[in-house]
Amino acid sequence: MYTDAAGMSTRNPRISNAADPPPPERVIAYVDGLNLYYGLKSAGWRRYYWLDLWQLVEKFLRPNQRLGAVRYFTAAFLPDPDDPQRHIRQDAYLQALATLPDLHIQLGQMMPKSRTCPQCGMALASYEEKMTDVNIAVALLNDAQDDLFDVAIIISADSDLAGPITAIRRRYPGKPVIVAFPPKRASKELRSIATASLRIGRDRLRDSQFPPRIVNADGYTIAKPTQWR
Repeated sequence: MYTDAAGMSTRNPRISNAADPPPPERVIAYVDGLNLYYGLKSAGWRRYYWLDLWQLVEKFLRPNQRLGAVRYFTAAFLPDPDDPQRHIRQDAYLQALATLPDLHIQLGQMMPKSRTCPQCGMALASYEEKMTDVNIAVALLNDAQDDLFDVAIIISADSDLAGPITAIRRRYPGKPVIVAFPPKRASKELRSIATASLRIGRDRLRDSQFPPRIVNADGYTIAKPTQWR
């Protein structure tokens, strides 16, 4: 307390008796892009492919949490005679994601893979995604070691991520790992080792869409693919 010129006692404004509020928890999200895409596809929710991942992840946060980055991992589709526009639609989506300031895209690879038609027995050309689970694991462990997050959110149901999640829980027990399962995707193994898990519902997807047209920093307009409307 101090006395002002009028002889009145008042508090020194530079001294606070109240404890400062704790800083918000730092959150980083790690998104398995194709796991999310195929989950949406299995659910028949093509209209939600134009997904603003930043908005989506923010809907998972508590009031005392702040989203610092979203890391998006995928592999670029190759031209497909059965769907010749698929890689073009994916490229439009990657361009839309690139307009988000703290969203980082890391690409793996699509590798040729032969499969056998169960009806006719013919060998069919196909492709398999490679490196995404490894890239997520490396980023997750590096960020934990560098103390870049307090809470990690992983959007995937890929059980190959059980190893890095277990390592984080063991080496950094003060850093919760939350797993968000895409539609029509789940993993009992991930659910058992994560700090907590949830399923991404339709309402959150519907309310986390990019506008139909986005203008990037170069003034280029990116339009939502007509097949996704």
